[in-house]
Amino acid sequence: MDSQGNREKMSKQKRDRNLLAFTGATAIAVLAVNFAIAAFNAHKKKQKKKDLQGSNVRVNLSASEILKLADRIIAKSKQVHDAVASVPFDKVTYLNVISPLAELEAEQFPQVQSCVFPRLVSSLDDVRKASTEAERRIDAHVLSCSKREDVYRAVKAYASKREWTSPEVKRYIQSLVRDFERNGLNLTVTKREEVQRLRAQIDELSLRYVRNLSDDNTFLLFNEAELVGLPPEFLKSLDKAENGKFKVMLKGHHVPVVLELCKVGRTRRLVAEAHGKRCGDINLSVLECLVETRHKLARLLGYLNYADYAVDLRMAKTSSKVFEFLEEISASLTDLATKELMMLKDLKKKEEGELPFGVEDLLYYIKRIEEQQFDLDLGAVKQYFPVNLVLSGVFKISQDLFGLRFEEVVDVEVWHSDVRVFSVFDLSSSELLGYFYLDIYKREGKYGHTCVVSLQNGAISSTGVRQIPVALLISQIQKDVVGLPSLLRFSEVVNFFHEFGHVVQHVCNRASFAKFSGLRVDPDFVEIPGQLLENWCYESFSLKLISGFHQDITKPIKDEVCKSLKRWRYAFSALKLKQEILYCIFDQIIHSADNVDIVELSKHLHSKVMLGLPMLEGTNPASCFPRSAIGFEAACYSHIWSEVFAADIFASKFRDDGILNQYAGMQFRNKVLAPGSSKDPIEILSDFLGREPSIQAFVNSRSEYGL
Repeated sequence: MDSQGNREKMSKQKRDRNLLAFTGATAIAVLAVNFAIAAFNAHKKKQKKKDLQGSNVRVNLSASEILKLADRIIAKSKQVHDAVASVPFDKVTYLNVISPLAELEAEQFPQVQSCVFPRLVSSLDDVRKASTEAERRIDAHVLSCSKREDVYRAVKAYASKREWTSPEVKRYIQSLVRDFERNGLNLTVTKREEVQRLRAQIDELSLRYVRNLSDDNTFLLFNEAELVGLPPEFLKSLDKAENGKFKVMLKGHHVPVVLELCKVGRTRRLVAEAHGKRCGDINLSVLECLVETRHKLARLLGYLNYADYAVDLRMAKTSSKVFEFLEEISASLTDLATKELMMLKDLKKKEEGELPFGVEDLLYYIKRIEEQQFDLDLGAVKQYFPVNLVLSGVFKISQDLFGLRFEEVVDVEVWHSDVRVFSVFDLSSSELLGYFYLDIYKREGKYGHTCVVSLQNGAISSTGVRQIPVALLISQIQKDVVGLPSLLRFSEVVNFFHEFGHVVQHVCNRASFAKFSGLRVDPDFVEIPGQLLENWCYESFSLKLISGFHQDITKPIKDEVCKSLKRWRYAFSALKLKQEILYCIFDQIIHSADNVDIVELSKHLHSKVMLGLPMLEGTNPASCFPRSAIGFEAACYSHIWSEVFAADIFASKFRDDGILNQYAGMQFRNKVLAPGSSKDPIEILSDFLGREPSIQAFVNSRSEYGL
């Protein structure tokens, strides 16, 4: 998520490394033991740490080294851009205009990441600060390069010659031109200045919106009787007012806990209403101004509205296609969602009498029915997922599916003793495909979420040498202590599989240009490999492969638990999706039309999409739909979009033909992962599926396994 020498097989001195090419069920137990042995052996070795062969990523840079490298990156980039800009239009060639830019990107990406990634993982405060400053400097330089009319004119002059040597080269050159023109470089100077002014205004409004929500410290006070149902440890974590009442904050994790677990309906309603009124009319006016400014920017750049501008670079292509997609999904789920809602209403009537059912009741009663219908103790399930066993299992599944072999690399430079490094080989040819770092344990100062970071993108140089991909998987797993192994909650297992899908995606990419490599693919497409791999966490065969009771790992999770986990996955999924679709449609409408009454729109859509459930009175749409304001504007649909296509791939190629079907896995690796962004995503998926992608498998899975 291969440079010179990378095509050679690794030398025989790897005998101390942990070879992950086992077959058979008993291999998993062996692997877990081998992991421990490898870690012990690595700790014993005293020889000088070495760099990864073929990797230009530098780790353990000091604060001053980071800043010096950042300055060198900027100086070299300016030198190359100046050289490209100096080429007379009648002398432009691929070698003096396009190739230098492509080579620069491939060469500098790992250097940039060497400066930037320490802010996520370093234990040293000065290094994290230097990394943040380096990122600021580099981002400012990249922004200035994107505005260089002289470079744009040189690229455009070559593009106009239409000397495409391959479809991928054509796509690359067109993407360079497109990126410049989306910054207004094809406009007059006056209009270009207006584009920059509007962008600055959008940035300022976005910052104001985020700051308003961040600065909002509103809380509600409740006595213990009003918080019945909440766990004692949660109540202990709450601050108290002078009158002894508990403070429930309206930002952070307090709200979902109360809405899911509190038995008092009035408390749930008060919390939901207050949460939906955050920032009052302040952020509503900011959102209205943001939407208006985005539309102005889009029209200046030649689009009808901001939604079309945002979606143009995505698989969906047009806002109308997004509407069509969302409406089709919503309509297909209506019958099931209606059935789910009736179950919730019936349970509330039994427990609370004739009080009307509201949106504030959804989480609580979904949780209640799940408790009644599923014999699923997630605390007990956790005992079957020691981290090393899960890691071994995901390696084994990836080996069997995608023809990959994993081998631990020892005695290499890392930034913390917990970090492990693995090389990835093609199982058949033993070709080295790439590397990845695993930094999965909690520690002070480390980035707090699970994610994959591209450290070096694959690319082919002008001399034909392949640069090898390098990735980093970051997580926040509690490290094992004496007598207690590190165990993963089931949600963490699923999350780890998802992120490992991005590692496989990154390493298996074979695009020629760094711009099309790694995780730099269509935003509607990038999540598909991760979402696809999640499916193996719910199938009995693979669940048994990755599980084992922590005191006796030869005892995998039981069959009935596997079945319960699969049913639990889709419990009330139609109703939950309806709520997400509501956000997505709202997002598309405000970014597709002018002068929308945002408050009235949200009320109308809520009742229509949520099967008659009204929006809570007085709530602020700018608080209820924050993704439409910042970060996902006109693109909230993207998560559902990729999830639908991942479901289609799994159902048609793996579920029915064997979940460890290596033929299908290799086809997915070669036809879907290998091209990266070098081909159109719809073309890629259609070629793999043998038809255009469909929503049917996604809808069927909810109907088949839901309540």
